[in-house]
Amino acid sequence: MSYYTQKIHPGADFPVINLPTLDGTEVEIGKPSQGFDWRLVVVYRGRHCPMCTEYLNQLTRFVEQLKDIKVDLIAVSGDSKAQLESHMASLEINFPVAYGLSTEQMKALGAYISDPRSPEETDHPFAEPALYVINENGQVQVVDISNNPFVRPDLATLTRGLGWIKDPSNNYPIRGMHN
Repeated sequence: MSYYTQKIHPGADFPVINLPTLDGTEVEIGKPSQGFDWRLVVVYRGRHCPMCTEYLNQLTRFVEQLKDIKVDLIAVSGDSKAQLESHMASLEINFPVAYGLSTEQMKALGAYISDPRSPEETDHPFAEPALYVINENGQVQVVDISNNPFVRPDLATLTRGLGWIKDPSNNYPIRGMHN
């Protein structure tokens, strides 16, 4: 077993990953929808994770602030369509969710991948929490990758920070460019 991983770097082009959503459309997860110039991609573990449910529900409170600074939002997981449909009963969200993130796509994102602890948890390997902000050039502006469900960005701090970063008068570059 290798203990080294390839992580996506700030400034890198975000990989092209297309996934389905419950409304039947397929979306390129890193591409903002019309009217937005940046995209926030939140990778969550799946239906089996109560902390993910809580985080996604909290995220709903920041959608309008993100819209005000022209940051689009999508959440994605490796869950199946049936698992996402079941999960929707616990979610009170106002943003799109895509499903079916494959292990190869998780690796392309540099997400940490875990196996379920039991068949009751879930039936597939899943990505641990990760968050990517993709700028107007398709580059990773902000990246946060965790190896467990207990470490995630504070949403109020993230939203304020993105507003500050996007303000042209701050001339704030992509940070963390050195490997």
